[in-house]
Amino acid sequence: MDQPFLLYSFPRAILHVDGDAFFASVEMSVNPALKGRPLVTGQERGIIACASYEAKALGIRRGVPLREARRLCPGLVVLPSDYETYSLYSRRMFDIMLRHTPMVEEYSIDEGFADITGLRRIARAPYEAIARRIQQDIRRELDLGVSIGLSLTKTLAKLASKARKPAGLLAVPGRDIHRFLQTLTLDKVWGFGPNTVQLLAKLGLATAFDFASRPEAWAARVLGKTGREIWNELRGVSAHPVLAAEKPTQASLSKGKTFPAPSADPDYIRAALLRNVESAFIKLRRIRLRARKMAVVLRERDYGQQGLETELPRATSATHEALPAVEAMFGRLYRPGVEYRATMIILTRIEPDRVEQPDLFEDRAAIEKFKAVSRAIDETGTRFGKHAISLGSGLFLRQGPESERSRQPERKTRLLPGETARRRLPIPYLAIRV
Repeated sequence: MDQPFLLYSFPRAILHVDGDAFFASVEMSVNPALKGRPLVTGQERGIIACASYEAKALGIRRGVPLREARRLCPGLVVLPSDYETYSLYSRRMFDIMLRHTPMVEEYSIDEGFADITGLRRIARAPYEAIARRIQQDIRRELDLGVSIGLSLTKTLAKLASKARKPAGLLAVPGRDIHRFLQTLTLDKVWGFGPNTVQLLAKLGLATAFDFASRPEAWAARVLGKTGREIWNELRGVSAHPVLAAEKPTQASLSKGKTFPAPSADPDYIRAALLRNVESAFIKLRRIRLRARKMAVVLRERDYGQQGLETELPRATSATHEALPAVEAMFGRLYRPGVEYRATMIILTRIEPDRVEQPDLFEDRAAIEKFKAVSRAIDETGTRFGKHAISLGSGLFLRQGPESERSRQPERKTRLLPGETARRRLPIPYLAIRV
């Protein structure tokens, strides 16, 4: 069939900008000597977080254990994840996009959407040329490759960028949507999981075009509201506009830490959990939220995990107010002699930290003391760095197990003048010889 869904080329122009092997590419940008070498990040976890395209060519993928990756490539470059630097590059990538259009939506650390509809006159260029400028600016200023998809909806733009990785650019105008969808199997469609793909295959569908060619009522009957939205998006009718506004208040907040090596030491495991609790509540206060419910998770050496959840007497952002419940859950979960590899705290039932109505039976004096302690922690942290004041249990973190996974990113070990391990300037450390 060669009958187009739409006759208009670009009634809307939506870009999807996707970083190519983003974490690995940032490492190569910071240290050009690594370019062209098979490289992975995730040393601190023992599992690959990101693989460069040179590593992917050898069959190395995200989620593969490092021992298996080293078997496939003995000369593999393995680095600890430097999320601080990745975040800086991410922010700069989105700033470049914002120079071209104010309508930018951050979808994740390494990908986002941009609405450039109507900007051809200002830019004095067609939409594809605007997309190319963004791609070239990111390459020139950050030395990063990105793939860009240009089409009428977010779904089509994302599918187009994936079809041209790495460092590609694909424009799918309205009159060519039907041809593009004929090249995509169902498993490539954003929003279709394995179960949905199997269901549609049993109904005789093989490609995205097969799905989009069915009536809208059929898509809604088979897959509900989601099916209707995907059907419209695939045909060039936007169901999910680009949202430039800040993301809505999060429904949960979690902090976790994988140990450098598994440990059965109760003092160390407890200290690691309490440090997660401190970090979670510091962030909660920074974004002016409070939580009423929380869960504690202990992950064992064999990746099995146990957890408990509890509801606090009142929503709070004060670390010390939550500690008794955390200690109680840890006491119930910890099993002597069992080796653990990670701890996690998850905060839920999150709400804005507004002026509260006092309860007649609560201990108001204790609550105010907890708040005063939290303020002192935050003020000291602002001046001297996060965890400048911390629980005494943190001393046990210094005697934790050591392994190659204890290695820190260079940005945390090679400090600039005046920096500390906790307070660093928001600039990357470039390993460039001059």
